[in-house]
Amino acid sequence: MDLDVVNMFVIAGGTLAIPILAFVASFLLWPSALIRIYYWYWRRTLGMQVRYAHHEDYQFCYSFRGRPGHKPSILMLHGFSAHKDMWLSVVKFLPKNLHLVCVDMPGHEGTTRSSLDDLSIDGQVKRVHQFVECLKLNKKPFHLIGTSMGGHVAGVYAAYYPSDICSLCLVCPAGLQYSTDNQFVQRLKELQDSAAIQKIPLIPSTPEEMSEMLQLCSYVRFKVPQQILQGLVDVRIPHNSFYRRLFLEIVSEKSRYSLHQNMDKIKVPTQIIWGKQDQVLDVSGADILAKSIANCQVELLENCGHSVVMERPRKTAKLIVDFLASVHNTDNNKKLN
Repeated sequence: MDLDVVNMFVIAGGTLAIPILAFVASFLLWPSALIRIYYWYWRRTLGMQVRYAHHEDYQFCYSFRGRPGHKPSILMLHGFSAHKDMWLSVVKFLPKNLHLVCVDMPGHEGTTRSSLDDLSIDGQVKRVHQFVECLKLNKKPFHLIGTSMGGHVAGVYAAYYPSDICSLCLVCPAGLQYSTDNQFVQRLKELQDSAAIQKIPLIPSTPEEMSEMLQLCSYVRFKVPQQILQGLVDVRIPHNSFYRRLFLEIVSEKSRYSLHQNMDKIKVPTQIIWGKQDQVLDVSGADILAKSIANCQVELLENCGHSVVMERPRKTAKLIVDFLASVHNTDNNKKLN
């Protein structure tokens, strides 16, 4: 902000002077605090309430809107190093009469982080099932959505607990085995071979690395101010050791191809959404899934990278709603016949 404008408010004694100065100071000195306020504001604006559920001594943090009704509830699983609030951009465009639940994945944000926790894909699937049982979300089959790592978990969940869900949406999911590695995967393998786990591109520790990660994950080139980049890094740095542990677990031999190994067990109607310009997980994964899942609908988005939820939230919400409507209407017609 121009200093002359600030001085004008101070000299004039206007009532907005102090709030504006406080905002500028916060933006420059405590950008991470503003990011937290931003998410709080959008949760409040969209009617998403934060709650906690417990399985024995394990705590799950989640946000929700609405109540279970005749339409399926929707459970949304976020990706690696993200949190439940990443879905807010999509929630904004979803009908308010849907029951939505967004949970922090194991070890993320408000959900328990323990050095004893099994962070493998199987371990995360079991934790999500515990959460579902806590909320009795599977009292009636629900719609499950997951993106990236969350998509990996969601797909395996559908294979392990088929009676829990009525339909599935996988947004550029991890966990598939490709005939050839893309540039990003090749780089990861080189880092693993050299044991350079401090340089994983998805775990930034500087504003410059954060900017590089955003460019890797997005086709759209967002112009993010340096202060916001710093704030994003500040929020993540205390968790980076956990993210490294988690990353090494989900790319281990035990977990890397769990979705690929279980995709033929997915029997519910499934929607695949993928950005055509995904540099992290190649879009050809959509075809791999479509060939193995009988009732599968594929949606490929032009000019979109890996961060589908962030880049194309309105389109993603519309695709989800249309898919749910088609599945729901088909089920109703079967009952009538």
